[in-house]
Amino acid sequence: MKIFLGADHGGFEMKEKLKQALNGWGYDIEDMGAKSFDPEDDYPEFAHAVAEKVVKNPTENRGVLLCRSGIGMDITANKIKGIRCAQVFNEEMAKKSREHNDANVLSIATDYMREEEILNIVKVWLETPFSNEERHGRRIKQIE
Repeated sequence: MKIFLGADHGGFEMKEKLKQALNGWGYDIEDMGAKSFDPEDDYPEFAHAVAEKVVKNPTENRGVLLCRSGIGMDITANKIKGIRCAQVFNEEMAKKSREHNDANVLSIATDYMREEEILNIVKVWLETPFSNEERHGRRIKQIE
């Protein structure tokens, strides 16, 4: 599994910490930006870049987006056909987004969670498989 990361200025610091954690957990990662802290950057650029990479192989690739609220990143990523981006605030939501929705992109609001919470959420999200229950597959087809 390849993990694509994206963050604007509001999520930049946490993205850098997350990269270290993901490397430690053995994941193959690619940073889609921001590559440096710029308080004037625009989140759609990074959300779009991550979503475009994930959609090339949405069952194997995953994306994690970080910004202050997570909302704009989530909206932007979900504009790309084949992306199922979920904005979550706890481990249970992360787990459900994978089990029930087969989410392939995760949006994190860095203003509302501590570093430890974010790392735990990402870890749970990455380790949780899609349930493959018929009802969940049926619902994903309806979304598509």
